[in-house]
This record gives sequence, C-alpha cells and structure tokens, in this order.
Amino acid sequence: MRKSIDIEFVRRFGENLRRIRKSKNCSMEQLAHKSNMEYSQISRIERGQINTSISTAKVLADALEVEVHQLFNFSN
Repeated sequence: MRKSIDIEFVRRFGENLRRIRKSKNCSMEQLAHKSNMEYSQISRIERGQINTSISTAKVLADALEVEVHQLFNFSN
C-alpha cells in the first residue's frame, strides 16, 4: 500500500506550530535547544516542507509546554 501525504495538512500543522511558538515568545533557536532538535528541522516543519512524526510532535509540544493535541488544533 502506498503512503499518501496531505500536503495542505502538513503546511497547516507547521503554521500552527509557528503560531504557538510565537505565542510563547519562543524563538526557533530556543525551541531547537529545548527540544534537542536542529534549527533547520524546525524551520522545515514550520514551512510545511517535511511531514514530521508523531513522536517529534510530542517532543515539540513538551518543549512548548502545551498538550500535543494543540499542535493539531487548526481549522480546516
């Protein structure tokens, strides 16, 4: 079975991550440090260039001190 990627969903997830990060007054550099991730990976996620894993979403949520479901809470 072929894996399908919803590009619009990935883009909206990234936009929501950026919105939450900024609402926490957290820079990408700070988020990278808190999550032990590369700055470039966070940048690619926020720009919707990569489809991140659920475990990475959890790491990002923990670093931002939000529930993981908030990262997926965006309008259709």
